Amino acid sequence: MHRHHDSGPKIASDFTSVLHWFDVAERDLPWRAEGVTPWQILMSEVMLQQTPVVRVEPVWREWVRRWPTPADLAAATGADAVRAWGKLGYPRRAMRLHACAQAIVDRFDGVVPDSVEDLLDLPGIGDYTARAVACFAFGQDVPVVDINVRRVLARAEAGESDAAAPSAKRDLAAATAVLETVPVQRRPRLSAALMELGALVCTARSPRCEACPIADGCAWLAAGAPEGTVAPRKVQKYEGTDRQARGRLLDVLRAADGAVPRAALDVAWERDPAQRDRALDSLLVDGLIEQTRDGRFALAGES
Repeated sequence: MHRHHDSGPKIASDFTSVLHWFDVAERDLPWRAEGVTPWQILMSEVMLQQTPVVRVEPVWREWVRRWPTPADLAAATGADAVRAWGKLGYPRRAMRLHACAQAIVDRFDGVVPDSVEDLLDLPGIGDYTARAVACFAFGQDVPVVDINVRRVLARAEAGESDAAAPSAKRDLAAATAVLETVPVQRRPRLSAALMELGALVCTARSPRCEACPIADGCAWLAAGAPEGTVAPRKVQKYEGTDRQARGRLLDVLRAADGAVPRAALDVAWERDPAQRDRALDSLLVDGLIEQTRDGRFALAGES
């Protein structure tokens, strides 16, 4: 259980030290470079959902090369987006980015909006991504909370072993309280620094507390770094799942030049025909693929 404070979150650590640490430890990620546009940052945030940086970087670079503006992606097809998505996983994100680009062109004259409210109104953009783009692309003072930030705050401030289940109200309040310990103009950078701290130092399984800039004020360390104060999250398996079956079917269609017969999909997942049928149906429902009049299958927009 997280401890609650009637007077609002109590800040135990000096988070200015996290900024100093970040000045030295910040990773050289391409979407953090000078000259990267809000659209390119938005693309990176969508790609980074549930996907490691090492897998995202080459795909992001290719998308930036091919579609540097929303108008460029909007002019492409959904099939182009799904094919270029490659093996990043959760390919519906590619379709959502394509729809997002079209909405930006249609409703915002091709310019990514800078307010959280307008960003939330775009297809496929949820609360986290809207806040991340407003903060990192436009330098706005809005809290941004991902799993890494929640873990850092759970340990440093609440003394828990790991982050509990997400709670928008609690998480944003905790992050806001921490951000308010530094000047307004430094808050977007502190949001990025907290994420980096959770990703590199305050990790879920093997935290490197000796390298942590706020170890002296960490409530979890002060309590003796107790284990199991939060129920462990279940790790999703991939082998043999519907997700894997969907991926195999999409692989066939990505590699094909146009529509393919049903038999080409059948041989891609022979272990469980019922699961293959279920995966195929879900791809159709999600709009990732289409069936042609003669019964063949293709990526959406290619039939």
